[in-house]
Amino acid sequence: MIKAGIIGATGYAGAELVRLLTGHREAEIKWYGSRSYIDKRYAQVYQNMFQIVEDKCLDDNMEELSREVDVIFTATPQGLCASLVNEGILSRTKIVDLSADFRIKDVKVYEQWYGIHHPTPQYIGEAVYGLCEINREAVKKARLIANPGCYPTCTTLSIYPLLKEGLIDPNTIIVDAKSGTSGAGRGAKVDNLFCEVNESIKAYGVATHRHTPEIEEQLSLAAGEPVLMNFTPHLVPMNRGILITAYASLKKETSYEEVKAAYDKYYACERFVRVLDRDVCPQTKWVEGSNYVDVGFKIDERTGRIIIMGAMDNLVKGAAGQAVQNMNLMFGLKESEGLELVPMFP
Repeated sequence: MIKAGIIGATGYAGAELVRLLTGHREAEIKWYGSRSYIDKRYAQVYQNMFQIVEDKCLDDNMEELSREVDVIFTATPQGLCASLVNEGILSRTKIVDLSADFRIKDVKVYEQWYGIHHPTPQYIGEAVYGLCEINREAVKKARLIANPGCYPTCTTLSIYPLLKEGLIDPNTIIVDAKSGTSGAGRGAKVDNLFCEVNESIKAYGVATHRHTPEIEEQLSLAAGEPVLMNFTPHLVPMNRGILITAYASLKKETSYEEVKAAYDKYYACERFVRVLDRDVCPQTKWVEGSNYVDVGFKIDERTGRIIIMGAMDNLVKGAAGQAVQNMNLMFGLKESEGLELVPMFP
C-alpha cells in the first residue's frame, strides 16, 4: 500500500485528490496538510467526507512528511513547493507538484510570468512534465513530477497530434478557452462571488495569462520549432470544466480521414483521451467528474483552417486525476487505478 501525503488538502484540487485517493485500492492518505485548518477535522472542512475521513488537518512540514510517506502531493500556490523541496526530501520520497514551480524549463520565463523568485532552480531540469500520454516513460522513472496546468493539459492534448504530424502551421495557432470557477481556487475573491460570476461570461488574463508560456513550451516541443500563439481564457458560471477551441491554418489541403488518422496514431490506445466521432463537438457535461479528455475537430475548407476542440474536468484530468495517474506510473501500478470514473450526468 502506497502511503500518500497531501500538502494543500483543503483547496479544490487537494479535496479532489482526497476523493480520488480514498477510492484507490493501492494507496492510503497518511497526511492531510492544510496550513489554514491545522488540528481541525478534515470532515469539518468538507462534510462530504463525514464518517469517511476521520483525520485532522496537519501543517505543511515537508521534512517530517517525507519520513512518513512514499509520495507527497503539493496542491499549493506557486512558490511553496520550490521553497520546501531539497535533496534529503527527494532521497526519501517522490513528489507530484500541482503548482507551476517546475513546469517551465527556463527559470527566467517562470520568474517573468509568475512574478516570484525561484528558490530551487537546480531541480527544474530533473522534473518531468507529467503529461502521461506524452511523457509516460519519463514519468515512470521520475522522483519529481511537474503536474501540468489545466488549460495546458486540454490545449496540448487537443493540438499535439497535428503538430507532431506537421499538418498545421505552428505560427497560426489561436486558443480560446473557457473554465468553470473552481479553476480560480477556493480563496475568497470578489470577482468569484456568485453575483459577480452568475449570468455572465468574461475574458481574463488577456495576453498575460500565466499558462501561456507553459502551453507554448509544450507545443514547441511537439512542433520541433518555437511556437508563439494567442491564448485567451474566459470564466463561465459553472463549477467544473474546461472547453478549448483552437484555430490553425492547415499546411495543405487535408481530408477528414488524414486528420483522424493523425489523432488515432497517438490516442487510439490511450485510456483517457477520447477522439469523438465526425461532427461531434466536445462538451464539458460529458466529461464532468472524470479523467477523460474529449477531442474533436472540424476542417473549414473555405478558409483552409482547422477548428480543434477539447473538453475535460479541470479538477480531475486538469489537476488531481492527472496527479494520481502520474503516481500510478511512478509506482508501477495500473495507470487507470482509482481513475476509472464514469462521467457524471446530469
